[in-house]
This record gives sequence, C-alpha cells and structure tokens, in this order.
Amino acid sequence: MQTSLPHFIRLTVVFAVIGLAVAGCGRKGDLDPPSANATKGGDISKPTKQPGTVDKPFVLDPLL
Repeated sequence: MQTSLPHFIRLTVVFAVIGLAVAGCGRKGDLDPPSANATKGGDISKPTKQPGTVDKPFVLDPLL
C-alpha cells in the first residue's frame, strides 16, 4: 500500500496542474461590448468586429 500512495498523490498533482493550465486558456482582457446594430434588434448571434481590433485565430477555435 505504501508504494501506491505516492503514485496516487503524484497522479493527483499532475491532473491538478493540467486542469489549471486548461482553465487558464483563453483571451485576455475585457469582454467586447455589443455593437449598436446588434442592440437595435439585429442578429445578435453573429459577432461584430470592433474598429482597431485584430482577430488572431486560435488552434481550438473550430471546436467552439
């Protein structure tokens, strides 16, 4: 039993670190405010581009 307890603790720490790393993925900064056209009853399901912003594609974007 003594040999499996350190293995279990090590495995738990590895999964905790992986979970924290995955939870930290994403874009930094504030949320983008909705545009004026979207708030006037337009199609709010399509995101609008804000002037002066550059959209950098991310590897996991197709999954979202």
